[in-house]
Amino acid sequence: MSMKKLIAILDDEPDILNLVSINLERSGFETAKFEIADELSKFLEKKIPDLIILDLMLPDADGFDVCKDLKKDERFASIPIIMLTAKGDETDRILGLEFGADDYVVKPFSPRELVARVKAVLRRGKVKEEAKKIIEIGRNLRIDLQKYEVYLNDKKLNLTSTEFKIIKLLATRKGWVYSRNQILDHLWGNDKIVVDRTVDVHIRNLRTKLGPAGKYIKNIRSIGYKIEE
Repeated sequence: MSMKKLIAILDDEPDILNLVSINLERSGFETAKFEIADELSKFLEKKIPDLIILDLMLPDADGFDVCKDLKKDERFASIPIIMLTAKGDETDRILGLEFGADDYVVKPFSPRELVARVKAVLRRGKVKEEAKKIIEIGRNLRIDLQKYEVYLNDKKLNLTSTEFKIIKLLATRKGWVYSRNQILDHLWGNDKIVVDRTVDVHIRNLRTKLGPAGKYIKNIRSIGYKIEE
């Protein structure tokens, strides 16, 4: 079973928030709703959405500043952002795009059009991600995302499908700490009927196969794992 894409929505108007959420969920997405920027910030410390819909005018922050701060933080810089706002001025649209927004939708809007734009932005993001075919860690570890292969000192390693998925997850966001439950969700989604310590077993086997490069996989006590050079 494939996991649903998670869309975070930040808008201080409850009616708009619910309208966007309902239409996205009808289209097969999972949503997380927030009325103030601080709530979104706290959420991002625990979970990374696939896309953020960001209202420009917020009670506790400026949408431009929120967008700019997210794009400056390497943990969140790759998250696509669609700005949703009542400001239709060309200058505001250009400013939003310059700050890193991927699209700009003006209120009032068609929910169907917004959903279509979300899908389009996610498709573009997928193309960009697939273009990044090689991830290098340190001087001797290389992950080929297209071929599903890992090389240590140019020698191909014999990893299981699960081990590859784990190292790919950790490597695509270097420095980001993933909890055991997040790793389980990534591996098995709603089908998981395993305990979180199963992750420890796979990590241990992965480290063994990586040899000296296993040091890049860091165990964050009582939390989870990350890759750090």
